[in-house]
Parts: sequence; C-alpha cells; structure tokens
Amino acid sequence: MIICTYKEKNKKVRKNFKTASSYNSFFNRVNKTSIVPSVSPSKIVAIGLNYHDHAVEMKKQPPQEPLIFLKAPSSIVGPFENIIYPDYMSSKVDYEGELGIVIKKEAKWINKKDAYKYILGAICINDITARDLQAQDVQFSRGKSFDTFCPVGPIISDEINYQNVTIKTILNGKIQQESNTSQMIHKIDFLISYISKIMTLNKGDIILTGTPGGVGQIKENDMVSVEIEGLESTSNHVHLRTKINSKEI
Repeated sequence: MIICTYKEKNKKVRKNFKTASSYNSFFNRVNKTSIVPSVSPSKIVAIGLNYHDHAVEMKKQPPQEPLIFLKAPSSIVGPFENIIYPDYMSSKVDYEGELGIVIKKEAKWINKKDAYKYILGAICINDITARDLQAQDVQFSRGKSFDTFCPVGPIISDEINYQNVTIKTILNGKIQQESNTSQMIHKIDFLISYISKIMTLNKGDIILTGTPGGVGQIKENDMVSVEIEGLESTSNHVHLRTKINSKEI
C-alpha cells in the first residue's frame, strides 16, 4: 500500500494506492505543491551514528547501543516546501538523508521478531541539522528541531524491503550521499524493539534510522533532495531567515 496526502479546496485528502502505477498516474496529474506530509507524529525518535561511515566522518566510535534523541514534530515540512536556514543562530546547517519508519499501532515492549507488525510503512526524510549548535549543546534538540528541519517524502509505502534499499542525497544535482539501508549498524527490527522498551511508540510516530556517510552543508538557494528507492524523493530549496528584530530573539 502507498499513502499520499494532498490539499484540495483547503482540505487535506489522504489517498491509498494499491500499486505504484496507480500512484504514479495520480502524481502525474496533481499539482506537486498540493502534496503535504502524510505524517503527524506525537514524536520523532532519531538514531545517531547508525552507519559506520558516518561515525567515521564525525570522528566518533559507533555506539554499542542505539544513540537515541528526539526531534520536534513541528520541524516537519512537505516534500516540495522550503527549508528555512536560521542564520540568526546557526552558520553551519547540514543535510542528512534518512529512511523513516512510520509506526502503525501502539508499540510497547515489542519483541524483535514481532517488530515488523508495527510498521505502517517507510518514508524518505531529510534530517536537517544545525551542526554548530549540535556541537555546542550537550543534547541535540536545538540543532535538530528548527521549523522546516524535517522535510518528508510524498509517500508512505510498505512495498519496499526496508532493510535493503538505496538511499541518496543530491545537492544541486550532484550526489553527496549514496548507500544502502543494509549498512545500518542497528537494524530496524531491533530499533523498534529497543525503543519500545524505553517509551511507548504511538500510531504515526516516526523512527529516523540514521544517515550514511557524506553529510555536508547547505547554503542559501541550494536545492537538496533525498531519494530512496521505492519512496520517491524530497526536493527542497533553501532560504535564509535573518535576524529581523532583536526583540524577537
């Protein structure tokens, strides 16, 4: 099943498609700017350093247990909306292409062998990060959670092999990240089980499964896309938001 949500006469319409061809037929007809996120999670649970090559480039040891942090749901934007670069607070903002897992139903104390029963589908996500702020802070919330820092793809799909799909990040037409989800250190079934024993995963929650090596900066007027096999892609322009009034800060 493939899920897509779009706006029609100022109302959100959620459509389910049984096949990729039926979705493609719809996508070719609809105004792309009308497509909006099909997710509204109570929380976004992100996993850091979950690919060996990313751990190496960050000069970190791969964690023996999943490195978990939370990203604000208010950071979500659609696949074709703008990313707003908060240059009033950050001077180094990075892209991070990731596979997102959308939870199907409440998951609490889930066994690893049952984990896939709790997946609604997957979605491509750009985990935008203010890297300089992440480095300054003890925890990651500020650097990860600015508005527009979580562009999501146009579809949720359960028609893919979650643990064996190609993931790419493309900046201004050039591939910057290219890997496969088979390269994850901590696999998806383990992550669902592990997280569910810490916090209840609610219907619609998202797990960000980590980014591969090749992360890098975005700048004003850049176009950045995250493309995952079978999940279409994001495609977002970067715009600046400068300090307008000191009273607003």
